[in-house]
Amino acid sequence: MSEVLAPPPRPLQRAVSALIQWFDSDHTPGGADRMRQEPDRVDWVRCIPFIVLHAGCLGVIWTGASATAVWTAVGLYFLRMFAVTGIYHRYFSHKTYSTSRAGQFLLALWGGTTVQRGALWWAYHHRHHHRHSDDPEDAHSPHVHGFWWSHIGWITSRRNFPTDYSTIRDLAKYPELVWLNRFDTVVPALFALSLFGAGAALETWAPGLGADRWQMLVWGFFISTTALFHGTSCINSMAHLMGRRRFKTSDDSRNSFILAIICLGEGWHNNHHRYQSSTRNGFYWWEIDPTYYGLKVLSWTGFIWGLKPVPRSIMEEAARADHEASISAAQRASAVHPELSPLAKVMPAAAAIAVATAAQADLPKKADGPALHQNVPGQVENPPPSA
Repeated sequence: MSEVLAPPPRPLQRAVSALIQWFDSDHTPGGADRMRQEPDRVDWVRCIPFIVLHAGCLGVIWTGASATAVWTAVGLYFLRMFAVTGIYHRYFSHKTYSTSRAGQFLLALWGGTTVQRGALWWAYHHRHHHRHSDDPEDAHSPHVHGFWWSHIGWITSRRNFPTDYSTIRDLAKYPELVWLNRFDTVVPALFALSLFGAGAALETWAPGLGADRWQMLVWGFFISTTALFHGTSCINSMAHLMGRRRFKTSDDSRNSFILAIICLGEGWHNNHHRYQSSTRNGFYWWEIDPTYYGLKVLSWTGFIWGLKPVPRSIMEEAARADHEASISAAQRASAVHPELSPLAKVMPAAAAIAVATAAQADLPKKADGPALHQNVPGQVENPPPSA
C-alpha cells in the first residue's frame, strides 16, 4: 500500500510554520519529505530575514563610513569566505582533511558566522549538487534553472529549506552539530551583537578611529555578509558558465581565475568536480588557491591534519588534457593566421599563446564518464599527530 502523505498546508499554516523556522530550522510540519516534494516557489515569510540582511546595507546612508568600519568589513569578508570554502566546503562537505571532535565544533561555530545556514544543511545540499550536477535534480544549476535562480532564487524555495540528515550520517551522529544546524540563527545573532558591542567599545576607548556601534553593525555585519553571500553564490551561478574546461566531467563545471580570486580558490571548479577529495582546488602552483594555503598553515599547528593531495593519475590526466588543448588551439590559430604555421609545428603551445584571441579548446557539456570522487587511502600530506 502506498504511503499517504499529509495534505499541503494552508496559507496561514504555511506562514506560521515559516515564522517558527526563523528560529527552528528543523520545524517541518507534515514532514521534510512533503516539503521537498513541493514545486519551486519563493516563501516570502521565510525569506524576510534574508531580505532584512540586504536592506540593512542601506543603513550606511545614516551611519556613514570610517576606515575602521570599511576595513573591518573587508577583513570579515575574507575571514568568513575562508570559513565557507575551507570549512563548510572542504571539510564538512568533502572531508578533505581531519580534525578532532572539539575542533570540528569550533569549525562549525566559525562557519556559522557566515550566515549561510548550518554546516549540515550546507553539506547536504553540496553533496546533492555533486550527485546531480547540471541534471534536473540539481537545485542550483544555471543550465536547468537559469542564472538568477541558481544565484539566489533556489534558497528562497521551501523545498530547499529542510536538511536531509539521512544523506549526511557521518555528520548527523554528532548532536552538537545537529543543534547548531537546527538553531542556525543563534551564531549569526551573537556575531552581530558582538560587532555592535565592539563598536560601542571603540566609541569609548578609541574615539579617534571614528567608528561607532552602528557603523560596525552595518559594515561589519550587513554589508560584509551580503557581499559574502553573493561572492559564494557566484560559484553556483557562474562556475558552470564561464571559464575553461580542463577535464571531461559529466557536468559543465569550469575553471575561472576571476572566481578563484573572489572565492579564495573555489574558482578552479572543473578541477574540483574531477577530483573532489583533494584539499586543494588549484592543482598547479599558478592556480591561486588561498583556502588551501590557509589550511596548510593551520595544519602546522596540529589543529587539522591529513590534508589529501591530488593523485598522480589525476595530474597526468590534467597534463594530457592541457597538451591536447594547446595543440588544438595552435591548429586553429594557424588556420586563422597562416604565418604562424611553422611555429605551430615546432611549439604548438607557443603558437597558441601568440594569438591571444584564439578560442580555447572547449570540451562538450555532459560528456561521457562521470566525475570521480574517490579517496586515496594512506596518502595524505600531514599524518595525524601521535597520541
